[in-house]
Amino acid sequence: MQITQIGGSTILLPAAAAMAAWLSAGQAWRLACYWCLLFAGGLLLVAASKIAYVGWGVGIEALDFTGFSGHAMRAAAIIPPFFYILLQQNTLAVRLSTVLLGMSFAALIALSRVLLHFHSISEALSGWILGTAVCLSFLWLAEQLPKPALNRALVVGSFAALLAASFAKPIPTERLINDAAALLSGHARQTADNRQAR
Repeated sequence: MQITQIGGSTILLPAAAAMAAWLSAGQAWRLACYWCLLFAGGLLLVAASKIAYVGWGVGIEALDFTGFSGHAMRAAAIIPPFFYILLQQNTLAVRLSTVLLGMSFAALIALSRVLLHFHSISEALSGWILGTAVCLSFLWLAEQLPKPALNRALVVGSFAALLAASFAKPIPTERLINDAAALLSGHARQTADNRQAR
């Protein structure tokens, strides 16, 4: 599997759902709600930026920007908090190191989108920044609120589900974006050089 595929919806959306399940099962209801709201907000901004371009041609031509990179946003928003929750009972130094490693890995995923010509630098960087904002907001809240007691069976089951998801067919996000843009604007516009919606 290429590193860029880890940022796809097929793997990271189930990971985001797993985080919400872990928090809920650990009776960290407020933190679970905050996570869902923050991540949903990030997804909506990504989708809105792409729909604006596909439907109405809204972008920043000088920066070659047609929308936030969904892969970069999801990776930065999910990967650091995912492992932060798993290691929440460790020292602050361990938690911070995990977060920094997660952010670095997300940056590699964002870079891969540029190297594979799926996104411009501005799209990948802005997606990573957006995801990092979601991540840091969640981590700040997590440090203020009681830590959930993780259900080990649920965690193991989640990893098994994520492994299975890695073999699943990719979610057709490009078609969904085009359909939404066509519905809202009355016409669909193909993105520059037939880029995939990410």
